[in-house]
Amino acid sequence: MKIGIPRALLYYKYEKFWTTFFDQAGIEYVLSPVTTKDIVTRGESLAIDEACLPTKILLGHIDWLIDKCDYVFLPRVEYAYRAQMCTKFLAQIDLVRNTFRDRKIQLLFYNCFKKGPRAEFKAFKKMGKFLGLKNAVIKDAYTKARQAQQYFEMFRSQHQLEVLKETKKNKVLVVAHAYNIGDKFIGEPILRTLRQLNCEPILAEYFDAYECIHQAHEISKTLPWGYNQHLVGAIAKYRDDVDGIVILTTFPCGPDSMVNEMITRKVKDKPILVLTMDTQDGTAGLETRLESYVDILNFKKEHRNG
Repeated sequence: MKIGIPRALLYYKYEKFWTTFFDQAGIEYVLSPVTTKDIVTRGESLAIDEACLPTKILLGHIDWLIDKCDYVFLPRVEYAYRAQMCTKFLAQIDLVRNTFRDRKIQLLFYNCFKKGPRAEFKAFKKMGKFLGLKNAVIKDAYTKARQAQQYFEMFRSQHQLEVLKETKKNKVLVVAHAYNIGDKFIGEPILRTLRQLNCEPILAEYFDAYECIHQAHEISKTLPWGYNQHLVGAIAKYRDDVDGIVILTTFPCGPDSMVNEMITRKVKDKPILVLTMDTQDGTAGLETRLESYVDILNFKKEHRNG
């Protein structure tokens, strides 16, 4: 049995968790490639117009995987950090089944509709039973996978803090979901351009989630979505340590459209640039906006030092 893992959406949060679990359980898997224009175009042709860009990318990756594996892995998760997730994460299984109904797609998934690690383990146990694994194997694989994920997140957060403290370049807090900043098609052009402009991208996604969420109330006390709480909390916690903020979002994300507007209204002490990505692959306009934004950062720094 071979499992196909689409390099999209929750993959960019839980890559280490999932791959470690399958490795420890002895389950063969294949990853779809990094996002290309061809994958985006294929996903766009399969999706309805109202679908957000990450959902279109997901469909493109699944299309690539279908004939290369026995099951496509696609979990359904309702909560992140004990808060609600965007409905696309709940609806994606039904969306994929209907989109590929003529190709008789086989899905492997776990349903996690309750909060907390115990609910997650129960979901993995049920999935492991479906795969024919023994209880001891499931428990051992899950424990090692969770440890690997926690270590990975801790190491990444510590490294980000070191970069934040040591760099002498303009520090730009890039506020973007993992599935946006981690995707080659969406996030890489922004990070590459910032570095070419002698800036150090500081990724809000990389900071410890619970530490950030603890401070998210400084900007909003009623924000419902867990992933957005993480990002907003990173702004609240680290805004004084950076020179500016770039918000990266994708069209037409409903939660982000509201959260981004709230951020620009409430955070007045830092230059903020909001970038909205779609399926177009040209980067000239993006580079021009970032160049102008960095000029503002340089001007403010010269004014402070002058």
